[in-house]
Amino acid sequence: MPSSYLWLIPLLPFAGFLINGTVGRKLPRPAVTGIALLSTLIPALLVAWIWSGVLAGAAPISIVSAPWISISGFTVNFAFTVDHLTAIMLAIVTGVGFLIHLYSAGYMAHEDGFWRFFAYLNLFMFFMLILVLSSSFLLLFVGWEGVGLASYLLIGFYFKKDSAANAGKKAFVVNRIGDFGFLLAMFLIVAHFGSLDFATVFARASMFHLSGGFLTTICLLLVVGAAGKSAQIPLYVWLPDAMEGPTPVSALIHAATMVTAGIYMVARCHVLFDHSPTALIVVACIGAATALFAACIGLVQTDIKRVLAYSTVSQLGYMFLACGVGAYSAAIFHLMTHAFFKALLFLAAGSVIHALSGEQDMNKMGALRKRIPVTFWTMTMGVIAIAGIPPWAGFFSKDEILYQAFTSTNPVGKLVWAVGLITAGMTSFYMFRLWFKTFFGESHVEEHSQGHDNHGGHAHGVHESPAVMLVPLAVLAILSIIGGWVGVPEALHGHDEIGHFLAPVLSSGAAEAVEGSHGTEIGLALVSILTAFIGLGVAYFLYIVKPGTSTKLAITFKPVYTLFENKFYVDEIYAALIITPLQVFSRLFLAGLVDGGVASGVPSMTAAGVRGLGSITRKMQSGNIRSYAGWLALGAAAVLVFMIFVHVR
Repeated sequence: MPSSYLWLIPLLPFAGFLINGTVGRKLPRPAVTGIALLSTLIPALLVAWIWSGVLAGAAPISIVSAPWISISGFTVNFAFTVDHLTAIMLAIVTGVGFLIHLYSAGYMAHEDGFWRFFAYLNLFMFFMLILVLSSSFLLLFVGWEGVGLASYLLIGFYFKKDSAANAGKKAFVVNRIGDFGFLLAMFLIVAHFGSLDFATVFARASMFHLSGGFLTTICLLLVVGAAGKSAQIPLYVWLPDAMEGPTPVSALIHAATMVTAGIYMVARCHVLFDHSPTALIVVACIGAATALFAACIGLVQTDIKRVLAYSTVSQLGYMFLACGVGAYSAAIFHLMTHAFFKALLFLAAGSVIHALSGEQDMNKMGALRKRIPVTFWTMTMGVIAIAGIPPWAGFFSKDEILYQAFTSTNPVGKLVWAVGLITAGMTSFYMFRLWFKTFFGESHVEEHSQGHDNHGGHAHGVHESPAVMLVPLAVLAILSIIGGWVGVPEALHGHDEIGHFLAPVLSSGAAEAVEGSHGTEIGLALVSILTAFIGLGVAYFLYIVKPGTSTKLAITFKPVYTLFENKFYVDEIYAALIITPLQVFSRLFLAGLVDGGVASGVPSMTAAGVRGLGSITRKMQSGNIRSYAGWLALGAAAVLVFMIFVHVR
């Protein structure tokens, strides 16, 4: 692909945003839909063109503008680069992004802000593509901040709903905390490397074989940024609440693309992390803790979208874990397969919600498999994939992470492998729990008479979604089955194509995992498969064979159940230790002293002074001739006294 066309990939979604954002209100809905779809379809076709060159062995593509910033020898170019890692991310963003745009045309068909939704969605695509294509930390940060803005707008799309508006603000604030760490990391990178260009920084880091405190500090600050964007402990709290946005938003931003930006950034900066074993240990521990922590909460959720939300946090923890043990290719592999099956699961959940006219509580579902069969079968593919059952995609990527953790030289490798294995069993359990409660057992559906559903359309009882929503489900279901076949390991008679494909970009250095035997890999795979089936079996027993058993267990282990149900009280702890003190400080100091005292007092005093001066001046300008004569005499006398005083001195 000629590099001269590369700029069209992010520019076309931006053009879609400008058109729909300015005149979309006046356009018919088919026109708005067409503009939004074309602005994502054409970039997807251009990315396919790129792939034809990449697979043919073409060199990385780059375009560089005139210097964007040039100050005292420090230069940053506005530059794009497409290498093997970028190519995979572009395919995920544009491919999955187009499918979700297509799905949204049906799901959002009756929304009042139809044009506004697609404008925001195109704006997100623009910034995410900038993030992926960037050749420097600074341009990556522009995309990084942009997807945060677009996420805020999309989460708060239903801005008249307090919970949605608050969720948008929460996501925005928490991500700004992470971004502060990213900014500090960039300052240190400039101070120590004199550049923000990826190639320059990584070349200098490799050339001098740097290590030590400053590099660890840079890496840990980058981890803070990644933890905010990719919802890791302790900055994960925004993502579950983000489910208040429309379901397609959850599928695109909070499952397939934006939340993986932190994983992408860590993998992109692997040269720095490879020189800091301490930072890698921290990354591995954060990832393992997040995976297990979120899985515990997901076990007891009853809102179908929140189960998937905590599942997303947990799967992102898997990817973080992989980066921590130096398995960057495995992390990107799981990022790719997760984009397929998690986007599918969210969109299928949206189809269920659409069928039930807005109902999200799984306790009010059941026995839906024959009433919405296409949704059932496609969602089944996603459930099996995320549970890690072969030959579905999730098995190969998750198993590669577990194998790399087990054979890693990282001191915590065996520990995080054990945590990952336990989490895999929990994932299988709560996903099949969702499947059984939604599609099997007794029906708890409240039949809806003719009326209006939550999208402003007519509800006719339980109904299958339109074709425009089902086609993306079918495509993603196929990808959830075969998407992992590009990473079949040699131990299972594969060739690990994705590992070889990413090797030129993600070749590991200090964090290279120890090569294990094929027997070890097969043994670990069997343990992983057994764990997945144990999770399935427990869910089947609790929700199909003995449906009331889960309620009895919840009562028997009430303290644990209550702890999980209340999400370990993290939000309450944050409110007590951080939010409330800040609010008190703001009211007492900022609102009371600064706002009420300084900000209000200084203008008030100034106004009083002006009024006093004006009162005096008003008396001087009375219009009375005798008054003027008196003031003239008084002034003359004052001048005379001053002159005498000066003369005497």
